[in-house]
Amino acid sequence: MNPIKISQGGKLETSSKIKVTQKNLAEVYTPGVAQVCLAIKKKPEKVRDLTWKNRSVAIVSDGTAILGLGNIGPEAGLPVMEAKALLFKQLGGIDAVPIMLNTNNPKEIIRTVKNIAAGFGGINLEDIAAPNCFQIEKALRSLPIPAFHDDQDGTAIVTLAGLINATKVVGKNLKTTKIIISGAGAAGIAIARLLLAYGCKNITLFDSQGSIYQGRKGLNFIKKEIAQRTNLTKENLVLKKGIKEADIFIGVSGPKLLNISDIRKMKERAIVFAMANPTPEIMPEIALKGGAAIVATGRSDFPNQINNALVFPGIFKGALKNEARAISQKHKLAAAISLSSLIKNPTKNNLLPKVTDRRAVEAVAKVFQ
Repeated sequence: MNPIKISQGGKLETSSKIKVTQKNLAEVYTPGVAQVCLAIKKKPEKVRDLTWKNRSVAIVSDGTAILGLGNIGPEAGLPVMEAKALLFKQLGGIDAVPIMLNTNNPKEIIRTVKNIAAGFGGINLEDIAAPNCFQIEKALRSLPIPAFHDDQDGTAIVTLAGLINATKVVGKNLKTTKIIISGAGAAGIAIARLLLAYGCKNITLFDSQGSIYQGRKGLNFIKKEIAQRTNLTKENLVLKKGIKEADIFIGVSGPKLLNISDIRKMKERAIVFAMANPTPEIMPEIALKGGAAIVATGRSDFPNQINNALVFPGIFKGALKNEARAISQKHKLAAAISLSSLIKNPTKNNLLPKVTDRRAVEAVAKVFQ
């Protein structure tokens, strides 16, 4: 299909639950609607029953980290947010509204989100570049509704779920593997955090300057934080040297960073999650020729798609239904384990459910019960 043709006129429209007639106009609008307003004023918690709040999410982006395309701006990022809203509705039954912000200032974004939060049941931060995204997500934890940065934690959850099953296939203990992460932005750091919480200990992150380690000059605040818990031997390496003897490569960085000889440096039964979009760090056929036992990407046209669309509809469905004020690390770990358990007998080409598999939504949502 032609993606331009599919997107002609956009992917979204609004629709009403009630057909308005002259007979019911006085009930759905003035004067009857005033009774609903006063009921909520008297008991503010009724807003969840009397409005759409309990099934609504704002998808907020500034367009600074769209897919693998980078900072292309709020207008160019809108098609992605429309697509996210489509998945929210069709997979999770959630009404989501794209909100594109024409500012990269984290303080302005925080203020704006706090000001609009009253009208929604949850906030899905999306495609906001690091390190601002960490500052924004942290500040929004004070909201009475959950705020979740999907590029960070949605990606981390689905990655952990995939790795749980991948290590089962190759007969390795995930917690004792040597893990290399290429990319130290929103996704890379969130993945490292969740792997550490799961119990993994041997993790090294790489950015464009090489390995991240405590004491390296020029690190921003979030890289300094993760450096205290990873690469504990403080090795100063470039990616192509750091990948030697690694059990697992996780790529959330850029296209075509690795070649066949890099994969050959890894340990036997290596796992390669090359998730840069739209072009991965290494194409699956090349990684397999290099000796990788399992290869996953972020794309739907290859086996083993590792995509946060397996996570965010269920996260918000569960959080909204159970009126969760926040999405904790405990929720994230439980979601990854629950998602991985849907594949009873994983294989090298079948690690996780398809994005359209509705069991994924329910498996993730139930962790909030």
